[in-house]
Amino acid sequence: QSTRAPKLLLTLLSLFLFMQVFGLSSVAQVVLGKGSSGQYLSINIAFGIGVTLGIHASGGISGGHLNAAITITQCILGNISWIKGAAYIFGQFLGSFTAAATVFALYYDALYHHANGSLTVTGPTATALIFSTYPAPNISLQGAFFTEFMATVMLILGILVIHDKKNNAAIKGTQPMLTGMLVLGIGLGMGLNTGYAINPSRDLPPRIFTAIAGWGMDVFTADHSWWWVPIAAPVLGCLAGVFIYKVVIDFHNEPAQENENEKEQAVMETS
Repeated sequence: QSTRAPKLLLTLLSLFLFMQVFGLSSVAQVVLGKGSSGQYLSINIAFGIGVTLGIHASGGISGGHLNAAITITQCILGNISWIKGAAYIFGQFLGSFTAAATVFALYYDALYHHANGSLTVTGPTATALIFSTYPAPNISLQGAFFTEFMATVMLILGILVIHDKKNNAAIKGTQPMLTGMLVLGIGLGMGLNTGYAINPSRDLPPRIFTAIAGWGMDVFTADHSWWWVPIAAPVLGCLAGVFIYKVVIDFHNEPAQENENEKEQAVMETS
């Protein structure tokens, strides 16, 4: 009991201070600045920086759990308990909600000036997209779902590659940076259709905040009730990605490889 509160707090703090505030504020700056204070690339870079710092902040205690889809997948696989998983997700959601409120306060005047005193979900002066993802106008709901699914498959495949000690894992200190670069790469290549939510914790809490803060229930009904896709598709994408990794890579790893590497490392340290 005594260790759960610090873990929960640190997960909340890392998501709030780093990943979400960096990411959402960069979107706000691009949208409200009408392209004069950043572009799509700056949003991708900011989310990559946020993920990197978030994992650095929470990695030692929670394992860097900043994504509810990955947390749920770890629970299903039995790697963490459902009680601990629920605590992580609660921290993620609360931190993400607080981050949305922070960015709203930070850009309060600019938000109202942008749409002449109104808060809109769709149209040329829409500002709800600053906080949560919405699909492009020319894509179907099925196409958008597949995009989120595949983007999350690539996310979990990349994370497994970076952390797989039986294969060719990255050096421990470089893992957060490489994960941030992975998110940057997904944004650069797979962000056009949906804005690459790839994380229920990144998308749903800010959407709830916008519904409360003045945008109304349109944030849930817009674009054929799109809101559930950034929740379901990443979870299914994570599960599919783990299965693909096990079939294509993990099952082919040599069982003795890790032991041999440990022996070689021990010899080097002795020398």
